[in-house]
Amino acid sequence: MIILTGNDLTLDQVVRVSDRMEKVVVSSGAMNRVKASREKVEKMIDSGKPIYGVTTGFGDLISERIGLDKIRELQTNLIRSHSSGFGEPVDARTVRAMMIVRANSLSKGYSGVRTELIQSLVDMINANVIPFVPEKGSVGSSGDLSPLSHLVLTLIGEGRVVEDGKTVDSKTALSRKGLKPISLEAKEGISLINGTSYMLANLSLGYSDSENLLKHAIIAAGLSMHVLSATERALDCGLFEARPHLEHGIVAKALKSFLQGSERIRKGTESKVQDAYSLRCIPTVLGSVLQTLNYVGGIVRTELNSATDNPLVLEEVTSGCNFHGEPLALAADYLSIAMTELGNISERRIFRMLDKSLSGLSPFLAERPGVESGLMIPQYVAASLCNENKVLSYPSSADNITTSANQEDHNSMGGTSTRKLRQVVRNVKGIIAIEMLVSYRGMIMYGSSGKNVNTAYSILNEYLGDFKGDRETTTMIEKVTRLIDSNKMLEEIPIKLDMPASSSS
Repeated sequence: MIILTGNDLTLDQVVRVSDRMEKVVVSSGAMNRVKASREKVEKMIDSGKPIYGVTTGFGDLISERIGLDKIRELQTNLIRSHSSGFGEPVDARTVRAMMIVRANSLSKGYSGVRTELIQSLVDMINANVIPFVPEKGSVGSSGDLSPLSHLVLTLIGEGRVVEDGKTVDSKTALSRKGLKPISLEAKEGISLINGTSYMLANLSLGYSDSENLLKHAIIAAGLSMHVLSATERALDCGLFEARPHLEHGIVAKALKSFLQGSERIRKGTESKVQDAYSLRCIPTVLGSVLQTLNYVGGIVRTELNSATDNPLVLEEVTSGCNFHGEPLALAADYLSIAMTELGNISERRIFRMLDKSLSGLSPFLAERPGVESGLMIPQYVAASLCNENKVLSYPSSADNITTSANQEDHNSMGGTSTRKLRQVVRNVKGIIAIEMLVSYRGMIMYGSSGKNVNTAYSILNEYLGDFKGDRETTTMIEKVTRLIDSNKMLEEIPIKLDMPASSSS
């Protein structure tokens, strides 16, 4: 059970709700703050003070005054008019993440909504109701207006939900789950959609998946080093005391621990002075990815417990810019670049294992070169994924297109930044899976040794079985990606990347 307080939501809890559909409740303390905030809003409405989005129009329509008899209609019309998007529906995992981060933000008590509204949102999470949310349409400022509006449509009994891959009328779906639509009161529509929840859901899950993938990338890199009989000289801790980026040393230590007992590494260390960059620079490149993850993780943790709508109920109802996605957009673009680099260096090791002039191994790891092509084409696939990532890692946050008749004249484009991050991460997973597949073939042909290398070999053998001769490898790549998703390797081969307690990173 996840208890929302508005102040303590963790990334692990978001993942537990997204992936394992863990139940959610809101704390009594949070509900008391929400009630107090709502009372302030109602008093201000009664006083006749103009409140943006409550007694005024939205965006460039701010000068339009709204009569008290039209306040409820204004909020419902806002949701309908802003429900404009394009593309495939957002996956259920991401929609659940959207809902929990939105519920937690509202639970901080700055948004002026009723407790009933937050409870309705929590009820949808617990009943696993998945609103139909088009993947494209957010410019990442004024919050994620389009995606969140589609989410709220279901809350009010309009729009559609996704059930078993099909779209179903929301009202019907709610009824089947024993839920009733809610009617929106003053300020509730704008409080629900004027936030960063779509960006944050994507960034949170993209970050979590990247963190997991970095650990698997260290295993994959270690297997490649083993197959290629690399020297472990470049893992000497003294190197990382001379250039003390902590994360570089942490990766080197994890890699050295993984390779302990490898006979091929021992021979390589005895016979070689140094290796090519894709082997020698693993701690520097992957350590830099870890640095990026540490930075992005701080952004995610702060945003998970932030009030991100506008206006906020402080001493007065105050308009600001908490809805702007700039911190998320920049973080997502930064992480996309880092993960693209993770894929790039992995592909170079794949190439090196398959080129006989670089590896000293059978060309393309074929048993009968010429008659068989071996693993020539999986490297093509990795190259294709790297190419796509290079396109996707161009920063969306470098762009700006104005909206709402120039009232909203700078947008973060974080919806695009965070959405394409997810695709970059999926592609990198494919690249790492291919590196593991190629290493597995190398170990079949040239042997494995050392506790951790042998464990990784055994797990790959369990998933892939015998691998002789030419065969279709798409299915094998898919099996390794499922292995990565299962975390089975990390359960048996712990990869420790924790920063020292004394570090401020």
